[in-house]
Amino acid sequence: MSAASDIQAGDWIDRYVPAAVRPYLRLARLDRPIGTWLLLFPGWWSLSLAMPRGIGPDIRLLILFAIGAVVMRGAGCTINDIVDRDFDAKVARTATRPLASGALSLKQAYLFLGLQLAIGLVVLLQFLPFAIGLGAASLILVATYPFMKRITWWPQAFLGLTFNWGALLGWAAIWGALSAAPLWLYAGGIFWTLFYDTIYAHQDKEDDTLIGIKSTALKLGAQTKPWLLGFGAITIFFFALSLWSAGSGYIAYAALAGVFSHMLWQLHDVDLDDAKDCKAKFDSNRFIGWILLFGIVIDRMRV
Repeated sequence: MSAASDIQAGDWIDRYVPAAVRPYLRLARLDRPIGTWLLLFPGWWSLSLAMPRGIGPDIRLLILFAIGAVVMRGAGCTINDIVDRDFDAKVARTATRPLASGALSLKQAYLFLGLQLAIGLVVLLQFLPFAIGLGAASLILVATYPFMKRITWWPQAFLGLTFNWGALLGWAAIWGALSAAPLWLYAGGIFWTLFYDTIYAHQDKEDDTLIGIKSTALKLGAQTKPWLLGFGAITIFFFALSLWSAGSGYIAYAALAGVFSHMLWQLHDVDLDDAKDCKAKFDSNRFIGWILLFGIVIDRMRV
């Protein structure tokens, strides 16, 4: 396997999974769980923030959201690879992906997509009616996002709209309605995604230029770091509004300060011309997810 490939040879999939099943797991990116975490955290934040003071998050809902994040992230990746299979075949990092390499056929990919969506539907039907409708609406974003890199220099913004839908869904799963807190959380999540996915996009800027794909990395170029600072500041502002709207206390705000410190560290330390460092900084955003989650949960459980 090429050294430039984003598939790591000899990992747990190669060691423990039957050969016939491996391409499906790689198509769903189960070998790279960071995307699942980034999709899951806004939902977990919202579920925790929606709980009354003195009560921890609903474990059943946390588990359902985790299952939903795994299958819907997998479904999104499957759609993305179906749409981008010709582009992926021209880029060293993505040429070994199952569809680009021919390890799976288009028919197999569509059948696998149907299975993932069916599991997602079973999860969604466990929620309140308003939340079911809200979750179903997210499919519009899931289906359209892969085309955005052909249309706009800001596909990362559309990824933010998609990946942070859980911020709305979590609150709706508890209350059967929306209020200001989840809306501010969703807005903050969009700018968080702009922050981390712009860093991620710098991995592919040379290849994207050659094959005609657009991204914020190419749009912002040498001015990326000042923009990242702006994205980070707006993220914290909207998150703070969400915490305030939900009546949060000092522990949640302390966690938010930790989030901002981590974002500032990424901004200061990242080498946007080093693909490996961009990927490492992107992966580190899981710590932001945990920091804010623990802050919200501990603050909420404090009487």
